[in-house]
Amino acid sequence: MSKLETRQISTLRQKGQQIDLETGEIGVHSTPFITKDVVIIGSSMKEGATVPTHDNTKGLVRAFDARTGKLLWTFNTIPKPGEFGGNTWENDSWATNGNVGVWSNITIDEDLGLVYLPVETPSSDFYGGHRPGDNLFAESLVCVDLKTGQRKWHFQFVHHPIWNFDMSSTPILADVTVDNRPRKVVAVPSKEGWLYVFDRVTGEPVWPIVEKPVPASDIPGEKAARTQPYPPDSLRYARNTFSIPDDLIDFTPELRAAALERTKRFKWADTPFNPGTLGNVNGSLGAITVGTATNWPGGGYDPENHIVFAPAGNMPGVRSLAAPPPGFSDIRYMSGVAGQPFREVLGPGDCCAADSPRTAERALEARTAATAPPAAAAAAAPVGDAGLNVQGLPIIKPPYGLIAAIDLDHGKVLWQTPHGDTPDNIRTNPALRGKTIPKTGQPATSGVGLLVTKTLVIMGDPQVTAPPGRPRGAMLRAYDKKTGQQVGEIWMPAPQSGSPMTYRVDGRQYIVVAISGGPYSGEYVAFSVPADATNTRTQ
Repeated sequence: MSKLETRQISTLRQKGQQIDLETGEIGVHSTPFITKDVVIIGSSMKEGATVPTHDNTKGLVRAFDARTGKLLWTFNTIPKPGEFGGNTWENDSWATNGNVGVWSNITIDEDLGLVYLPVETPSSDFYGGHRPGDNLFAESLVCVDLKTGQRKWHFQFVHHPIWNFDMSSTPILADVTVDNRPRKVVAVPSKEGWLYVFDRVTGEPVWPIVEKPVPASDIPGEKAARTQPYPPDSLRYARNTFSIPDDLIDFTPELRAAALERTKRFKWADTPFNPGTLGNVNGSLGAITVGTATNWPGGGYDPENHIVFAPAGNMPGVRSLAAPPPGFSDIRYMSGVAGQPFREVLGPGDCCAADSPRTAERALEARTAATAPPAAAAAAAPVGDAGLNVQGLPIIKPPYGLIAAIDLDHGKVLWQTPHGDTPDNIRTNPALRGKTIPKTGQPATSGVGLLVTKTLVIMGDPQVTAPPGRPRGAMLRAYDKKTGQQVGEIWMPAPQSGSPMTYRVDGRQYIVVAISGGPYSGEYVAFSVPADATNTRTQ
């Protein structure tokens, strides 16, 4: 490939400055997508909560000829002046901001010739004072033409994103029947706990999405959007607002009283779009919003019954900002609490990948620590470290994680069921001694995927537990997909870390799931369905 061709397909910063092709920040988080001799690839960047600059690499999507490698088209997720959406980056801020990549899975409708792009957050995640405006196409679903890359329609889920509600789930294509009329739709589970559903040709919401006023930000330099889009309540499959005191822990009167007292340290609002605050260990510890409902594993779909199944965390989140240490970043505020030590937020590619320099650094630190003399006792933890907990228990009621089923013919949640055994730190907490605690589900359910079969929804636990009657480990669970009732479970030595899959060989059905976590190295575990069951019907 010539130098000219390399420039044409490379990623840019600012108003067209070429990034260094060896050290520049850009990566690929999901596989390229191939259809009709076209290869489509998005881009990913580091976590944006504590980064050195907002002037990062710009996300984009590119398509190549699968046979020749020729660049066919490029879609700029941060539009340039003169392109649609360019005016949503006020004060020429498009030139000095980055990210807005498409790091999750792209979906393609080959028959319609349309590509659906789930777009992420701009730099930085929680502060946007350096990028006034709505910031298209950040946190949007964008539909483009397969042949040309031209925008057909878009929907922005969050205007001027400051919550890290990037579109992390794969868009789901579904042919459904709404009001006795066949509809081709695209549905997207979300971090906000709503299922968004659109006509996949026109982009029209299948059920009304209404712009509603939301609280203003009081952080210096920040100008939050005045309104945000709200899908109907019938499509809210996980909690995304929290009522005081109704949603607070109530296992005992003492825990409820402690929770009420704890709430005074946070800013609460009846919306997931509660802007972050400047946190301080001696004052407010942040603003309450929704924690992540559905993350990158996304949901699953039953094409026979027109039902979407979504795993979901069901917990609140906190947005607290503070000034970074001098010289760390050109961003005025980022994730943190004043009075606490500054903590750099690292994503999987930064902290844990086998080829990350930080992995080698941590290994060296661990070896050094093993031979070092005992360290002095640590200082008392700052007040803010207790977070949204009382006596080591979540401040809110369970369920903490769940699976939900959403009917796409009628636009409503059919059922929700807690997913995962009650975590050990809750089950064995001294404050609950003598209490019978129902199955709470597990908060990290947001980060595990599911498998839909003819009759079942199958998903593994996201954390290990050791309840009476079985060894410490995690369970792979099967639910009746019509009712949500658990109908089976099988033990695994570690939590699920990737979505399950199923296949048949010589008439026998198998289920494979990736597991890993803590000291347990990653591996695939395969289970076979009994031969007599396979011969009777496909599960």
